[in-house]
Amino acid sequence: MSKRNKRGGNTNTNNLTQSILSYLRKDTSKPNNHKQIAAALGITDASGRNLIIKKLRKLQVEGKIQEIDRGKFSIVSNQHYHKGRVDLTSRGQGYVVIEELEDDIFVSSKNLNHALQDDIVEVYIFKRNKGGKKEGEITKIIQRKRTEFVGVIQIQENFAFVNCAGFKMYTDIFIPKKHFNNANDGDKVLVLMEDWPEKADSPFGKVIKVLGKPGEHNTEIHSILAQYGLPYEFPPEIEKYANDLDTSIQPEEIKKRRDMRQDLTFTIDPKDAKDFDDALSFKALDDDTYEIGIHIADVSHYLIPGTVLDDEAFERATSVYLVDRVVPMLPEVLSNNACSLRPNEEKYTFSSVFKINKKAEIIDQWFGRTVTYSDARFAYEEAQHVIENKEDEAHTIPSKISITGKEYVVDKKIVKAILKLDELAKILRKERMNHGAISFDKVEVKFNLDENNTPVGVYFKESKDANKLIEEFMLLANRSVAEFIGKQRSGDERKTFVYRVHDQPDDEKIAALENIIKRFGYKLDTRDPKTTATSLNKLLKDVHGKKEQNLVDTLTIRTMSKAVYTTNNIGHYGLAFDYYTHFTSPIRRYPDVMVHRLLQYYLDGGKNAKQEEFEEKCRHSSDMENLSSKAERESIKYMQVKFMKDHEDQEFLGVISGVTEWGVYVEISSNKCEGMVRLQDIRDDHYVFNKEEYAIIGERSKNMYQLGDEVYVKVKNADLVRKHLDFEMLGSKNAIEN
Repeated sequence: MSKRNKRGGNTNTNNLTQSILSYLRKDTSKPNNHKQIAAALGITDASGRNLIIKKLRKLQVEGKIQEIDRGKFSIVSNQHYHKGRVDLTSRGQGYVVIEELEDDIFVSSKNLNHALQDDIVEVYIFKRNKGGKKEGEITKIIQRKRTEFVGVIQIQENFAFVNCAGFKMYTDIFIPKKHFNNANDGDKVLVLMEDWPEKADSPFGKVIKVLGKPGEHNTEIHSILAQYGLPYEFPPEIEKYANDLDTSIQPEEIKKRRDMRQDLTFTIDPKDAKDFDDALSFKALDDDTYEIGIHIADVSHYLIPGTVLDDEAFERATSVYLVDRVVPMLPEVLSNNACSLRPNEEKYTFSSVFKINKKAEIIDQWFGRTVTYSDARFAYEEAQHVIENKEDEAHTIPSKISITGKEYVVDKKIVKAILKLDELAKILRKERMNHGAISFDKVEVKFNLDENNTPVGVYFKESKDANKLIEEFMLLANRSVAEFIGKQRSGDERKTFVYRVHDQPDDEKIAALENIIKRFGYKLDTRDPKTTATSLNKLLKDVHGKKEQNLVDTLTIRTMSKAVYTTNNIGHYGLAFDYYTHFTSPIRRYPDVMVHRLLQYYLDGGKNAKQEEFEEKCRHSSDMENLSSKAERESIKYMQVKFMKDHEDQEFLGVISGVTEWGVYVEISSNKCEGMVRLQDIRDDHYVFNKEEYAIIGERSKNMYQLGDEVYVKVKNADLVRKHLDFEMLGSKNAIEN
């Protein structure tokens, strides 16, 4: 792109049209003539006024304005104007997604009128020709989704441009010299878009933070966070507020709670976990039943509404888990200390306590604030060792898997508790699956990092019995709390509560999945939601351990609706629960804090809470969760590229995971790193994309590379800045090995 000064130029007639419409739309009570419009728009020359007259007549012919009196016009307010969200394509065109319309409205690049990805806009809908599809022209930007962008600054003598990455940004941002903010040419920066004059091709902005040189580790990690508007440090006043909190356990407070410090209690978490927000207690009762407590850190005891700490936690809404670090929702004094259920320490907790029989049936339940004492801390590997060696009389955890780095003996009471909890968890899981829950045990990619955060190895994290034990009891607590409040009424209304909901999968996505998996010999039964869930489980089981597993797992997950927070309960399809919430992780999720507050409020006899207030908080929490997930995925992609950069020119076996008109995507089997082979780089023939076959086919040789095929590739280029891998195609596995 040529770097001319973009501030000048002649009157943009398209922008003039928008200016006229915007002015007339501001006040629909009285019509205006061309002189009044010219004065309002600051146009004083005769040629400009004549142009306004022409534009007014053109808009009248198009039916966008009407002549009320001789030479006086007003806007036509009708069904052609709608409010919606912009969704841009990679080609600089877009669609406006309108809730009340079934089809999205196409908007050409010339009719975007400065709208950017996810902006809320007003769009005028028209038909290009008779019988043609509806198109739109954006007439007003109601709300910008974002005004901060990450990019690389290119400095010239008196101005600069920032080339932005991500979020389908189709323009660069003009930076006046006074707003460089000590940035040097080629730096990666965070820039604030301040204004976009009608006649300018690019918006104006200023550098608000220099992130560093592209390609450097901290630069790229901080860029990912900045790109999604996520912080990577707490403001000093938040740290001070948190550090000044009284986190000691007080006798007066204990009296207000159920004292469960004498109950056998322990935590099971990942070996590298620093915060432990849930613990289990276990007690065998005389009548062949068990009292099982799910104890959760009582974050709401310290997080008081209206304080700067609570405001900060709400804005963050979630902790962010990048490959090399955690960006916590709460300062360390809470997340790793006061609210962390560390062994041999008393803590304030919020608990769900169940009386359960040997068939895992709930006999009784209790919810409320408690004080607990954790007797031991287990890593998943240690708990798994106990489960796998249940016949072993020597209950010693080997030092090689001990989180403390030394050998120690576990109390036999805890061993018996873990084994009984595992037994009950398996019954709960089987019952859940029989009710139509879907079992997603997708392999997680993890990295071994050295002291410089350089990936030196890749390993896969799989869910074993110890993980599933914790999962089932967390699900039990979440479901039971949601059901306890969800079935209550306040007058004629159900009580306002925060639910975690998951809608049924979209029929079109399921049909698309069916079309793909039949190429591998699989099929689905989609007669009703339950048979669909059952056959999806069978599919996930059947592909386990096969070359197409990760591809099918990924495609199946993509057919699912996105789980969100809301006060409007529709149940959770994936878990097959009519009621579900998030109660068990308030250290890292703000919705869990809201659930604790609402539960205590209703336990204290409170009236119905304001639904609108909590629904708005739910929307914000869902949005922040979505941004956090994207940042986490991007950090994994960055680390994969960084790992593969040290393996350039090495051959790898992979599976074709995607096919497009510009190339094929290949996922390496040994490390799950995905890259692209460009069609133009395959030299043995001219390949053409075949959409129906999910394949590319050589015009001369008829050689086919199809979705799911095993192929050998070599790393051609590993771009850390773009977080992109380019592969070179070496050939199909069959052709090379035979």
